[in-house]
Amino acid sequence: MTIEREVLPTDILIVGAGPAGLAVAYKLAKLVAADESLEMPEILLMEKGSHVGAHSLSGAVMDPRGIAELIPDFIDKGAPLESPVTGDAMYYLGQEATLKFPFMPSAVNNHGNYIVSLNKFTAWLGEQVEAAGIDIFAGLAGYDLIVSDGKVTGVQTVDMGLDKEGDQRSNFEPGSIIEAKVTVLCEGVHGSLTRHACEKIPELTAAKLPQVYLTGVKEVWEVPEGRIKAGQVYHTIGWPQPSSEYGGGWIYAMTDTMVSVGYAVGLNSPDPTNDPHMKFQRYKMQPLVRKILDGGAMLHYGAKTMPDNGYFSMPRLYHDGLLLCGDSAGMLNPQKLKGIHLAIKSGIMAAETIVECLKKDDFSADALRGYEERFEKSWAREELYKTRNFHAGFKGGLFSGLFHGAMQMVTGGRGLFERRAVKPDHEHMCKLDEYGRHAGREPEKISVKFDNVYTFDKLTDVYKSGTQHEEEQPAHLVITDYDICNNRCTEEYGNPCQHFCPAQVYEMVDDPEREGKTKLQLTPSNCVHCKTCDIADPYQVIRWVVPQGGEGPNYENM
Repeated sequence: MTIEREVLPTDILIVGAGPAGLAVAYKLAKLVAADESLEMPEILLMEKGSHVGAHSLSGAVMDPRGIAELIPDFIDKGAPLESPVTGDAMYYLGQEATLKFPFMPSAVNNHGNYIVSLNKFTAWLGEQVEAAGIDIFAGLAGYDLIVSDGKVTGVQTVDMGLDKEGDQRSNFEPGSIIEAKVTVLCEGVHGSLTRHACEKIPELTAAKLPQVYLTGVKEVWEVPEGRIKAGQVYHTIGWPQPSSEYGGGWIYAMTDTMVSVGYAVGLNSPDPTNDPHMKFQRYKMQPLVRKILDGGAMLHYGAKTMPDNGYFSMPRLYHDGLLLCGDSAGMLNPQKLKGIHLAIKSGIMAAETIVECLKKDDFSADALRGYEERFEKSWAREELYKTRNFHAGFKGGLFSGLFHGAMQMVTGGRGLFERRAVKPDHEHMCKLDEYGRHAGREPEKISVKFDNVYTFDKLTDVYKSGTQHEEEQPAHLVITDYDICNNRCTEEYGNPCQHFCPAQVYEMVDDPEREGKTKLQLTPSNCVHCKTCDIADPYQVIRWVVPQGGEGPNYENM
């Protein structure tokens, strides 16, 4: 059945009200207001979360370089900065032992940075955008990227009011077609529209290395005074990750009594039982971490993926009618695991390019190429190029990576190789019968005894994320072949989705129609929108699409 959709024309469509999208809007408003030859274009800034900041999750230590360029008086304007970084330390952890590095390498030093709640910071930046005269449409989710004759012409928003079978209910509202001269994708990591762009426009990723990802799992704790000083930053490597795999943890003191603690796990693990959430629970039991949390209370939880392969995995940043910014463009420094400042800088450069295009009334690929040309001359490119081989240096494991990282610091980022080839993360996963030969041991399903004091099961943590979805709607986690999940994957991989998902969306339950067999049961209402499943599934039969607008996590102080 053909659905009649309302067509909403606009000049500039910005998808995602995170740091990148908000920076585009703010800079555009300021540049146009300062140019008497221009009239304010129609700008539609859409955000799938229920409010600006609802889906904003990060560590987060912020390099202020980006926000200082966008809003030089950001401190006077009341930017919510939890604390300046007052101390830095790095530790190598064993299950019980703790070894402090004697010094902090300058490349990962956080002097001059700020600990922030990205949720609060993004909400504040949204207020600055609205004060500049631009409306933000929260709860509006983009379902499909519209490409016509090779040109991006806009976005279709998600249909509302469908039941689980996709049939229309009495409150059905068809999604609209938003037509724009230029669409700026600022969706964050592995966004569904960005994925559409890369599939429909192959030249965006031609000759680029595949992106590689981490899944970061995080809690915010209130702890007794005296455990840690506001502004203290700890980074850790080692336990509980095997030395052959990529990952590490952090502890950030937002105040004297508020702590962000988290752990990031590489999704290129060969282990089909790789479980970022369970590894994080183990991490909190390590003496260094547990001593800080002792007597405290867990307040909030979240999880997200991070693009971690750097410069060589960034897509082309422009196309006819399209720009990519922030994490959608892979702009994250893999050495420092920081991207807020790069997202803001990308938004600034996108806005400058759009203003040029407005003057010429030309949004072709040739005109929008100015964005990538700006990037290649910017400090953002310089920073990312210096860290271009960082993740690739860990191909041989932790200690090999530390050696290569040191060599890269003294060679301007090159090290002993240049542009080492990588495979997509899901291709690294071993089948059950292969893993023993690869690792010298059988896959170990991580077991943690949850005490609801220091350690929590996935459902308890999901509750602390504030995640909400209306259950009477089509699943936004689309399984294209359940037969693979219920049979082939069970035998070959042991259904890794039940491990790598940090929100217990996937569960194998008894199949009443097949004695002694199990089947996949989905609970999409648990989803925290991290995209791990879409990335790590070895068969690539899981596809994450947007649910109804306004749904998902509602992060606070994260």
